[in-house]
Amino acid sequence: MPERRHRPRIVVVGDLVVDVVLAPATELETGTDVPGRVMLRQGGSATTTARWLGRGGARVSLVAAVGRDAAGRALVRTIQRDGVTPRVVHRAGQPTGRVGVFVAPGGERSFVQDRGAALHLAPEHLRAEWFASAELAHIPTYSLLDRPLGEAGRRAAELAHAAGALVTVDLSSAGPLVALGKRGAIEVVRSAQPDLLFAAGIEARALATSDEALLDIAPIVVLKRGAEGATLLYREGVEARRLEVAARAVAASDTTGAGDAFDAGFILGWLAARRDGASTAAGLRRGAVAGHRFARRQLLRPREELAFG
Repeated sequence: MPERRHRPRIVVVGDLVVDVVLAPATELETGTDVPGRVMLRQGGSATTTARWLGRGGARVSLVAAVGRDAAGRALVRTIQRDGVTPRVVHRAGQPTGRVGVFVAPGGERSFVQDRGAALHLAPEHLRAEWFASAELAHIPTYSLLDRPLGEAGRRAAELAHAAGALVTVDLSSAGPLVALGKRGAIEVVRSAQPDLLFAAGIEARALATSDEALLDIAPIVVLKRGAEGATLLYREGVEARRLEVAARAVAASDTTGAGDAFDAGFILGWLAARRDGASTAAGLRRGAVAGHRFARRQLLRPREELAFG
């Protein structure tokens, strides 16, 4: 009989929201209209990562909060189609979160957050059994901010570590980190005791003046550089090691979610390499290659609209 493929158990904690996407076909003009597209899609960094983990074969669950409304119900149905188990709290009196995503003609994005019910996930909503057999818990920094969501994110990291699982944290967005100041931002990230930290360049600078300084926050750091590839940092004894993994450039009109898809691919490749007994360097390189593959699929995949029916 052929050997069954291992399907890791992974818990993701974070936002399950609606993205309201504005994609003008030309530059905006003050006081008048321009053509383009307005779309309602599944949003949330954690959710996009969870869906790609599901597509990659993981047994993944998403811990999140939505409102008692049509948007929340539609989002839950959406993640289930990718095999994600919803551990979703429906909060009365709070609307499902929404994020306005403005996609400039060149593909660059800006965001306006109205996170609603997503901010009201609380520590008491989490159950230890959700983490009992997990190999890894993934927590975007969004889930370590605000109250009670930040307290829930830290509780999730505690439950994961207590169960023997790894914890990965993605810095997610520079703005909230900069608002905390460098010391405050470092304290927030360290509160989850991450085994691995994902970051983009601008986010990394919010915590440290050099790439290598990030190793004081997590023992492994993955710097996502888009079309330039990924930089992998880790310590070998007292020495800091650095690996560069190239990526193929992809022409895309909307880069939303590519970094979250990268996280999913990296996690799956890295966990598989660890199970195979690969060296640290080989495991990280395998993770980066898988991450780039998933990010490319996100960039080239047709974007589905949220179905409310």
